[in-house]
Amino acid sequence: MASKRQKDSPEEEKKQASSFPDEVLECVLGFVKSHRDRSSVSLVCKDWYNAERWSRTHVFIGNCYSVSPEILVRRFPNIRSVTLKGKPRFSDFNLVPLNWGADIHAWLVVFASAYSFLEELRLKRMTITDESLEFLAKSFPNFKALSLVSCDGFSTDGLKAIVAHCKNLTELDILENGIDDLGGSWLSCFPENFTSLEVLNFASLNSEVNFDALERLVARCKSLKVLKVNKNVTLEQLQRLLVHTSQLTELGTGSFSQELTLREYSELESAFSNCKNLYTLSGLSEATSLYLPALYPACVNLTFLNLSDAALQSAELAKLLPHCPHLRRLWVLDTVEDKGLEAVGSSCPLLEELRVFPAEPFEQDVVIGGVTESGFVAVSQGCRKLHYVLYFCRRMTNSAVAAVVKNCPDFTHFRLCIMNPWEPDYLTKEPMDEAFGVVVKTCTKLQRLAVSGLLTDLTFEYIGKYAKNLETLSVAFAGSSDRGMQCVLAGCPKLRKLEIRDCPFGNAALLSGLERYESMRSLWMSACHVTMNGCRLLAREMPRLNVEVIKEDGSDDTHAEKVYVYRSVAGPRRDAPPFVLTL
Repeated sequence: MASKRQKDSPEEEKKQASSFPDEVLECVLGFVKSHRDRSSVSLVCKDWYNAERWSRTHVFIGNCYSVSPEILVRRFPNIRSVTLKGKPRFSDFNLVPLNWGADIHAWLVVFASAYSFLEELRLKRMTITDESLEFLAKSFPNFKALSLVSCDGFSTDGLKAIVAHCKNLTELDILENGIDDLGGSWLSCFPENFTSLEVLNFASLNSEVNFDALERLVARCKSLKVLKVNKNVTLEQLQRLLVHTSQLTELGTGSFSQELTLREYSELESAFSNCKNLYTLSGLSEATSLYLPALYPACVNLTFLNLSDAALQSAELAKLLPHCPHLRRLWVLDTVEDKGLEAVGSSCPLLEELRVFPAEPFEQDVVIGGVTESGFVAVSQGCRKLHYVLYFCRRMTNSAVAAVVKNCPDFTHFRLCIMNPWEPDYLTKEPMDEAFGVVVKTCTKLQRLAVSGLLTDLTFEYIGKYAKNLETLSVAFAGSSDRGMQCVLAGCPKLRKLEIRDCPFGNAALLSGLERYESMRSLWMSACHVTMNGCRLLAREMPRLNVEVIKEDGSDDTHAEKVYVYRSVAGPRRDAPPFVLTL
């Protein structure tokens, strides 16, 4: 019998790995889409590093200060598409001051010299001025796709420059931005011979649009697949648009508040009947039971229904959902109440993602309405494939959460937001520790977790012990002592983002992560018990980290009110405003 082949040495394995011809290796790498996988490939050997370097065309940067544009263009010379995130996520809650940074312009200047062939730019929580948008429009002749999500600094004048100069534009996606809306005339700046648009989303803009220009644009863009209009587009106007867009796969409607004649309603219903390819439907502002039936024919193939702008009642939702047999994702307001969520449980067996948002997020004294633990349990009983939940409510119980995860043990994202800080189990008056304990014990695939309610350090002991695949943790108004944060940092090996606000964690908790922060993307702490001396010690011990403290007017000189820690290969940022201290 022939002897078994001996295992190759590491040197021989590397030599064999690098023996592929460059053309073959680059062809193989073309099938590797994951950023993580491509990064792993680049570590195999020098040949693979070079092949991955030259063949990569898209780059994702989760923190615009983790690397400089100069370093990026040296590392990857052939990038066509860039996705870039800027401010910390808590900027969505107004916790990051204006003029904090994350300005895109310095990146664009470098890209103009190194990536003149750039085609796509996708920004989130970045600052981009009208001047930058004009520079972008005039510097990249092959530019095709612009996506701005939660960005600020620009106006509709900047959009005019984009649509007037980007002759090959296929995508313009403007979502939830702090935009200075100067009117809808920007739509008339598309050239009359322009026909390439495939995605147009201006749902978050407030002003009235130039509808004649919009209708002409939609009519001549035969490849348009995604159209999301704002609330100023009426039902009659929507019907006129749908006549030209039977090929749409995603639609965001305008307002449903208009009164229609029988003829107009019939025409609207007919237009929706022709939308056989819709997979995503959103908008429906002010939708009521009067006009919802017109939508039913277009719902047959829907996989995503976004009702976060539609204050539907339970009866209206219950009538709509049976027409959506393939629904995988559902976003609703808590106006649907528990009865509406019961309808979700009975009508949506394929549902994988549920988000329930508060209709009145800043109203503390709501007594009637909203959703409770019973609606949450009802969804879990009927939707056993559920693995992503964002659930805003004003009360919850440990037993209800236990029932939910027993029914749906495959959660990867579990974000429970009990809106009243320090709210206990309203039946037993006990902390919500056991609820989140059962989540991390049961849901072994959990990647993202947001905790809320009255929580002691026991919750964080559970997280550290059981949440071995956790990547993002968001904490607010929780914990008893430093031990809570220490348990998380010691026990969650895959943790990448840790977001903490209004918790009793101090220097001991902060410094317990010395061995972890370089493997994480970022740490945010605000309104905790961290001091300037603690932050200085962290910066001294970890010189490759950027440790930033936001000091606003009137803040205590010894207290670090807002701390942002992140790894960077570019060193301290050069554009920090005076109120950001880099230690």
